[in-house]
Amino acid sequence: MVGALLAVAAGLSGLMNGTVLSISVLAVTAGIGFGLAGAFTPSPGDEVVVEVIELALILTLFADGLVVDRELLRRHWGSPTRAIVIAMPITLVLLALGAKALFPALSWPEAFLLGAVLSPTDPVVTSAIVASARVPEVVRHTLNVESGLNDGLAVPFVLFFLVLAEATTGAGQEALTLLGEAGIGLVIGAALGLAGGWVLHRLPGGGMTHRYEGLYALGIGLAAFGLSDATIGNGLVAAFVAGVTLGLVEHELTEAFIGFNENFSAIFQVVTFFIFGALVVATGYEGEILPLLAFIVFTLAIARPAAVGLAFLRSRLPLVQRGFIAWFGPKGVASMLFALFVLNSRADERTLVFDVAAFVILASILAHGLTDTVGAGWIERRMEVKDEGGARVEPS
Repeated sequence: MVGALLAVAAGLSGLMNGTVLSISVLAVTAGIGFGLAGAFTPSPGDEVVVEVIELALILTLFADGLVVDRELLRRHWGSPTRAIVIAMPITLVLLALGAKALFPALSWPEAFLLGAVLSPTDPVVTSAIVASARVPEVVRHTLNVESGLNDGLAVPFVLFFLVLAEATTGAGQEALTLLGEAGIGLVIGAALGLAGGWVLHRLPGGGMTHRYEGLYALGIGLAAFGLSDATIGNGLVAAFVAGVTLGLVEHELTEAFIGFNENFSAIFQVVTFFIFGALVVATGYEGEILPLLAFIVFTLAIARPAAVGLAFLRSRLPLVQRGFIAWFGPKGVASMLFALFVLNSRADERTLVFDVAAFVILASILAHGLTDTVGAGWIERRMEVKDEGGARVEPS
């Protein structure tokens, strides 16, 4: 099934390019179809499912960390910083309040856990946006950096609220333990990132050939996760910090890994979307439909736009660009992985949190995946102006 899915997705990529269809929509639809047909019925606790999801998350976090220096520290940082530092926490709080109001069975920690799961955004779903020259560069840069960094930044929030949701007694002690694990993961990730950069210039035989540079970077990321997870650290934090550190000390390695990772991570992304679609069918939804529909609308059309609107107050970005950024905050791979982590936890309402998150993600994949190409054409038309000579120019 996976082999056929990868071949079909790659084979149809040219046909889908420039249309309202996308590989993410195709993969999720295939997972739902196979699930409904009974041909693929995964269990969230299956060891293979958990390991595939975990590996996909490690790759996502490590790759996100690598581009911190290139995308945020050495380029325009104002708009992405507003989206990450201001809009993301506001989105989390708004989603938690909405979840508690619509799903009273959730405790406050579980409501905030759901908000943390759904707070990251994902560029995979709207790949046509971040790659389209028709979209203003500042908009593409903002969406790309935001989605690249908020996965890693969401990890502490997800883990913190998961600890609170699981704890019946001694929540304070568990929170301190989590903080200690995150700190140790940070140290291990930074140490391996620095060591990886130092060793790179001292390799025998004249150094490493270019074709293996991406593999070397991946090895550092996996080693950081493994060493931290096998000791007393947090492996996810370690992977993200290792990427940040390695990217800061080795810019050329970052460029090599990006090209390598585009193909390698695409495999896991397609497989993750496929598994997720089948899991939505396998777990189903036994709650009331109206609160679920209301929360989906609230998440996509109210919480995200309101948070971005507040974050970009007094910004010099045109209103059209702010509105575009506000709409394109899709939920994708990171939210899927976080939701699966919750489903395999000991939280009382873990199934409800997963089910609600799953249908929000599914709705986001369809809504944003089907509007990315249309949206790129819309903002191009809105931002185009003509100078006195008739040439088209784009306002900065």
